[in-house]
Amino acid sequence: MAQSQNTPVTGTPRRDEALRESVRRTLAIEAKGLAALSATVEGELGDAIERATGLIEGARGRVIVTGMGKSGHIGRKIAATLASTGTPALFLHAAEASHGDLGMVTPDDVLLAISWSGETAELGDVVHYARRFDVPLLAITSNTESTLGRAADTVLVLPRVEEACPNGLAPTTSTLMQLAIGDALAVALLERRGFSASDFRVFHPGGKLGARLLKVSDLMHQGPEMPLVTFGTPMSDVLIEITGKRFGCCGVVDGAGKLAGIVTDGDLRRHMGGELLAQPVESVMTRSPLVVQPDALASAALGQMNRRPVPVTVVFAVADDAPVGILHIHDILRAGVV
Repeated sequence: MAQSQNTPVTGTPRRDEALRESVRRTLAIEAKGLAALSATVEGELGDAIERATGLIEGARGRVIVTGMGKSGHIGRKIAATLASTGTPALFLHAAEASHGDLGMVTPDDVLLAISWSGETAELGDVVHYARRFDVPLLAITSNTESTLGRAADTVLVLPRVEEACPNGLAPTTSTLMQLAIGDALAVALLERRGFSASDFRVFHPGGKLGARLLKVSDLMHQGPEMPLVTFGTPMSDVLIEITGKRFGCCGVVDGAGKLAGIVTDGDLRRHMGGELLAQPVESVMTRSPLVVQPDALASAALGQMNRRPVPVTVVFAVADDAPVGILHIHDILRAGVV
């Protein structure tokens, strides 16, 4: 088998310093671009973002993001980020817009057009449509005097900076700044709306992110599934309740229906003897058991269970000290919460 170019005969990988220097140079150039972008927030860009967020917040429709080429790819991501953080948005391909997709756009919407030069030919029909039907038009561009810049109601001006491409041709730093300003706009809108983790989960029900946002109430067993007995119940009946509900434990409620204790296999071992079955449950139970709130994150409940001196596998969810559900560690793990 032929040796890799970067692997000597000894098998020890050889550092490619030229490649590493290229990576460092690219990251440094792009970091300078972001720094230049951040600096403009104190002036014209900050004012433009305030106007843009106001337009979007006041719109009854959606944010329609459009662009071509690399700017179009960035536009897709910006639209996706807006939509997932509480701002209804979709992406309109600038070329397809001229062939019927302008029907997606209504006067209730806000158009966000992205073009580094501001002279992207395919955006011409989109701009014309926006002006003809009085659709608010926002632009992300580096050229305020371009066709797009002059037509837009508000221009988010990107500073002219060096591209990381050594030929100065491939969009690199410029598209990174487009993406960054889109993220900044989405986060600003998110924060102004008070968009919470619970709201976020509505739009992210799947995958690891959705699992991380699951609440105890999403996973807990309720009603007759809960193993519960009242004060005075003999341990013989408690064992039947534990066996029938299959959680390996039983909650104990007082006369007011509040959770007063729990009986676990550890309690059974500690009180094992000839008189165990005849004893009332309150003489065997562990008082003040670990509990969680039903609106707590399941990941937080898992952390509480693992942090106990002796880790527990089951926890009751309570509301006003009354049990409303029971959660087993297996329920959390099956849901993908880690």
